Amino acid sequence: MTDLDIPAPQRAPNTQRPLLGMTVLAVEDSRYASEALRLMCLRSGARIRRADCLRSARRHLQVYRPSAVIIDLGLPDGRGEELIAELDRAIPRVGVILATSGEAGAELRARNAGADGLLLKPVASLGVFQQEVLRHVPADRRPIGPYVVQDEQIHPDPLAYRDDLEHVQNLLSPDHSPDVLTYAAQFLAGVARAAQDSVLSEAAMGLIGHGPEAGIARVNRLIAARLASQAAI
Repeated sequence: MTDLDIPAPQRAPNTQRPLLGMTVLAVEDSRYASEALRLMCLRSGARIRRADCLRSARRHLQVYRPSAVIIDLGLPDGRGEELIAELDRAIPRVGVILATSGEAGAELRARNAGADGLLLKPVASLGVFQQEVLRHVPADRRPIGPYVVQDEQIHPDPLAYRDDLEHVQNLLSPDHSPDVLTYAAQFLAGVARAAQDSVLSEAAMGLIGHGPEAGIARVNRLIAARLASQAAI
């Protein structure tokens, strides 16, 4: 049984809080992206929990079954498609399974794995978030009456971006492996794009390919400059 199966007249969604009564598990390794999702759930009336990797998500799902799961496709211990496929096959199935990614071809991969839809990164629009979740919720759990699309843009705390930059800095240790570099490039490019840091997003591409040492040095310089500033953005 999921939250979507429980009749709860006191928790009925409304036009101001259209996801009231729902619980969301966000499987997301970026603190900045997680903070955006947390704020969107808060504005929408949903409760949220976070897992930063596949292993942590599976531990969460052994304890409780959320109404919706939002899964990043690029995680530190594997591909989000693995978890999507597991949840799609599970009985009972989670009510809403959404993928999130900024990678090319992500929607096709996510749907092939069993996802109901995709939230394209960076996810900043409250209205887009609410509509994508509501599109897959049973009609009797949606707000009654006309629904006004929210045009609010969500702005996470810059300190969450700082945490992500420190994470990348730790990944780029002298004994990094090619797999770690690939993950760091994907992670940093997505986070920097969400934070509208185009210089760092472009520099992340220099972490992959032949002879990435120059790219690592540039990224480390840029990260150090941002960490040295109070705002980090």
